[in-house]
Amino acid sequence: MADDGGQVTQLLKAMRSGDPQAAQDLLPLVYAELHRLAKSYMRRERPDHTLQATALINEAYLRLAGEEIDWKNRAHFIGLSAQVMRRVLVDHARAHNAEHRGGGLQRVEMQEELAISPEKLDQVQQIDDLLKKLETVNPRQARVVELRYFGGLTFEEIGGLLQLTSRTVKTDWALARIWLLDQLQPGAKPPNE
Repeated sequence: MADDGGQVTQLLKAMRSGDPQAAQDLLPLVYAELHRLAKSYMRRERPDHTLQATALINEAYLRLAGEEIDWKNRAHFIGLSAQVMRRVLVDHARAHNAEHRGGGLQRVEMQEELAISPEKLDQVQQIDDLLKKLETVNPRQARVVELRYFGGLTFEEIGGLLQLTSRTVKTDWALARIWLLDQLQPGAKPPNE
């Protein structure tokens, strides 16, 4: 995840300063990473999902480009992109549920890899709600879960984005999973790992 000699960082700062051309120049430099993130998110969605990876990228990029954010660097941009993609998918899931199921949530079991099965669309919303709750308890663990669960990133990739060791990321992942499992199934014992 090189910064192309600082070019991405310069374009992000230019975007922050209001340069409309910077947003257009930035997209080709980060598109491959955004597409990889979007494909990872979309693999966990239902097969008949109306959004495609490209539409997810476009929606997230439009939301980000319109915000006044003090961009730090490429990793900061990709990290926020993952958050925005998650929000786009959650908004889409909420709209879908409201239309087809009255928006009711169901309790679901926490799987080992936390994968979203196509049949469990409500799980996207429930995990999002739990992540919001976890953010108040431990923001870093919530970020690790978001990047691993929604973004499909490896421990090493998450470590690079958050400037943590892989070991720290794995520990945060394990602790967050225990916390989430307890929220999903109060009193349940976590599996031995």
